[in-house]
Amino acid sequence: MKWKIFIVAVILIGAAVGYKFYTDKVVAETTKTYETEKVVRMDLIKTVSATGTVQPRDSVEVSGKVTARIKDILVEENDHVTEGQVVAILDGKDFEAKLDQANFTLTNAKQKLDRTERLYKIGAKSLEELQDAQYQYDRAKSEVELAQDDVNQTVITAPMDGVVVGEPKTPGTMAVQGSTNPTVIMRIADLSEKLVKAKVDETDIGSVRVGEPATFTVDAYPEKTFRAEVTKISQTDTTNSWDTSSSTTSSSSNSSNAVIYYYVTFAAPDEENLLLPAMTARLDIVVGQVRDALCVPIDALKTDAKGSYVERITKDAQGKDVVEKVYITVGLYGEEFVEVTGGNLNPGDDVSTTYEAAEKKTTQGGGMGGMRRPPF
Repeated sequence: MKWKIFIVAVILIGAAVGYKFYTDKVVAETTKTYETEKVVRMDLIKTVSATGTVQPRDSVEVSGKVTARIKDILVEENDHVTEGQVVAILDGKDFEAKLDQANFTLTNAKQKLDRTERLYKIGAKSLEELQDAQYQYDRAKSEVELAQDDVNQTVITAPMDGVVVGEPKTPGTMAVQGSTNPTVIMRIADLSEKLVKAKVDETDIGSVRVGEPATFTVDAYPEKTFRAEVTKISQTDTTNSWDTSSSTTSSSSNSSNAVIYYYVTFAAPDEENLLLPAMTARLDIVVGQVRDALCVPIDALKTDAKGSYVERITKDAQGKDVVEKVYITVGLYGEEFVEVTGGNLNPGDDVSTTYEAAEKKTTQGGGMGGMRRPPF
């Protein structure tokens, strides 16, 4: 008899505990609150970020075409110069001496040519001797022209309108000419217009188009936003890593783990002349925008086997939350919102931004097919 009473007691206790668990779960579900945000209309913008360097539109390094010491520098840093203006003079004494010698040689060659021509006409000189005199004269004339050009090259002129950027070399410095490593006497840049040359990651470069607008900031003016526009997109990456035949391609560029970047050039109006060459520009490139778009927060967007959806939250007559799954189609993604291009949503609707992990389904006993029911 006692064991029967014990079994009944165990059953009653289990039923009470099970019923308490069930009622607590039902209450929790019926009193559940949702974090929500509004469906809104807004101008949606998608941007790509990049970092670049401010550059002048045009610049040139001024070097000498002859090797000589700098005699005089006629401009200073930040001076405005015009094309053809004399900006520096090299010591030309050696070249002037060579010019004097070349002129002396030319005078002698001319006298010899004139004398040979007179003698040839009376038969006292041969044609070969006349031709040799003519050759010597032509050669001396060329030497004079070369010597005169060297003298002229000691006067350095500005090749373009612009501003002297950086300190020029000082007088007394040896200015070495050459095609590989000449001495840069000064740099002149056109600062009336500025460019920004930036590196864009390969994952973003496909979104960038010539003509697209951008904004950027520089550390010197953190509160000011500058405008820019894409003017050129390089057709090769910054290291030419695709060119496996190039000896300059580094092993790191060929690594499958290397990040690939492409140069993108922007025109950057600078009416206040605030931007200086080499400033670091942090850009946001506008690669997509929609005016007055119907938008939902990206946090509210969910997906299942049928597609993308949001959970619209409304209130019933008792003021309790009612959850409705609304399937939508989406367009442009912004930083925090996504465009809704289709679906039964309206501005002002509340959508849930609460995320729930999917519960594991378990099969319940009792022939109920896994349905929840209160214990007996």
